Amino acid sequence: MRIAIAGGHGKIALLLTALAAGRGDDVVGIVRNPDHVADVRDLGGDAVVADLEQATAEQVAAVLAGADAVVFAAGAGPGSGAARKETVDRDAAVLVADAARIAGVVRFLQISAMGLDRTDVEPVFGAYLRAKAAAEDDLRSRDFDWTILRPGRLTDEAPSGRVTLGESVPPGDISRADVAAVLLALLDEPASAGMTLELVGGPTPIAEAVQSAMGPNTRSV
Repeated sequence: MRIAIAGGHGKIALLLTALAAGRGDDVVGIVRNPDHVADVRDLGGDAVVADLEQATAEQVAAVLAGADAVVFAAGAGPGSGAARKETVDRDAAVLVADAARIAGVVRFLQISAMGLDRTDVEPVFGAYLRAKAAAEDDLRSRDFDWTILRPGRLTDEAPSGRVTLGESVPPGDISRADVAAVLLALLDEPASAGMTLELVGGPTPIAEAVQSAMGPNTRSV
């Protein structure tokens, strides 16, 4: 499988690159900083430099050409203001989806967040939640085999290999390493197309959790 990852130098993206490349997948990460190319290559992937806040859909489509799936893992990150939540978490997601359409890639996984309807948050985090919600709405409007994954509070703990995954789960923490492993499992599961899934740490092995979460799957597009 050839997997293109937007936001290829993010923590989850690097973990996903290592997992996918380690099993023989062809991975290309889109990174903004040329200094980050070597980090991706050290994990067995390749990297292309493109600024998703400046690039055109056609330029990104050239990177996605030939991919079997796209994972949107980009984010403005902590310390960024409300404006960059819109230009990265919302607008870049729309851009990459436009590029996937041009490139003919219909499998699209998007990392979002739990609690998008929260209102008891400070203004910048509120902007982040609104941006993620808008990106979700855009993806659902497209004729893609999309899957949206909403992790809980992210940690850098070691992977447990056990999670709770479903359309609605109680709030909780989840290691980035386990998020990466769930993303890879969802890439392998065609029945996850059209699903929005929430993810936190839990007692269930990842493979079993993914299969259990499928259930009756009716696309909502």
